[in-house]
Amino acid sequence: MTDYVALATQLAAQIQPGAAQRDAERTLPHEQIELIRQSGLGAARVPAELGGGDISQVDVARIFINLAKADPCVAQAIFPHFATVEHLRLIANPEQQTRYLGAFVDHQLSSGAIAERSGTFRGEIHTRLERRGEQLILNGSKFYSTGCLFADLLKIQAVDETGAALYVMLPANTPGITLLDDWDGMGQRTTASGSTLLENVQVAPEQVIPLSQWYQRRNYIGASAQLIHCSIDIGIGLAALDDAVSWARNGSRPVRESGVQRASDDPYILHTIGDLAACIHGAEALVEKAAAAVDFAARSQLQGLLQGDELEAVLAKASIDVAEAKIASTRAALHVCERLYEVGGAATTQSLHNFDRHWRNARTHTTHDSLAYKYKAIGEFLLNGRHPPIAFTY
Repeated sequence: MTDYVALATQLAAQIQPGAAQRDAERTLPHEQIELIRQSGLGAARVPAELGGGDISQVDVARIFINLAKADPCVAQAIFPHFATVEHLRLIANPEQQTRYLGAFVDHQLSSGAIAERSGTFRGEIHTRLERRGEQLILNGSKFYSTGCLFADLLKIQAVDETGAALYVMLPANTPGITLLDDWDGMGQRTTASGSTLLENVQVAPEQVIPLSQWYQRRNYIGASAQLIHCSIDIGIGLAALDDAVSWARNGSRPVRESGVQRASDDPYILHTIGDLAACIHGAEALVEKAAAAVDFAARSQLQGLLQGDELEAVLAKASIDVAEAKIASTRAALHVCERLYEVGGAATTQSLHNFDRHWRNARTHTTHDSLAYKYKAIGEFLLNGRHPPIAFTY
């Protein structure tokens, strides 16, 4: 039986070299993604009966912490694959589960073309699947298509002619699909989070997964996705902490008035390192706590262990635990990446070290969701007993 956490640790050791240079040069990590594809890591959450590992959400969090510490762009690029696995497990019909989850066991990777830049509100979908005679035709455009340039299979969100939400599962090389490398964010530069253009793409009925009912039914998917985002932030912070410790030991010089010969004996540098470690490790512990809650919620829903109000309560609590972890991981990652420079002074700002990538990555990735609404959801839950909104973002 595959130990997927150990496998991810081995992969992290392979993808970490060159991460800073790839960021500086905006070089997409094709080789690193191929290592992950061939390793079989993509089957980690596939059900055992289909040949996968069916690992816990706790292990998923650990995998993404390890990968993000090595290269957060690689970690984020494969995040949509893991999200797709959860969508297929919960929403797809048995034939679709066998087809697509089986493909992941055979080393295919998936990604998602979900978000759009049009519309008044975030999350609005204008990509349409329309019937023309006997054919289903998909048209639209997407942005933030993280990982699509590396994927074998795409999960595309659209609406039909009635406005009902759905997913379309298509091979990435389907005629009419164009993937662009036009993501130019200041951080997470090599996630391939650019545009997906869909022009008269033919779709078979069996490639369509109806989605609308899940906007009315509470589920664990949002919490599981948010958990991975938290884990990526923790990995970024841990990488920054490692660089701070290494610099304090090997690169930093003490100030004369410190009265010590080594920067690693300077009480203020010791204080800074202690602060950074306590901050990121505390957030990491909160992420692990949230992961256990998400795992219980996922098993309860997928296996039918709980029903009705009991299931509702477990799902809501998992969302709240993840919201708390999201706040903690965001604040910790940004704090560590910013204060890293206090252990070494001006020399740490030299471009050859590229230490600023940690902050750029953290700041970019943590904008993925609004913390303000996480605070609000927690407050509503604790003060008023109100559950979070039913959405894929909680």
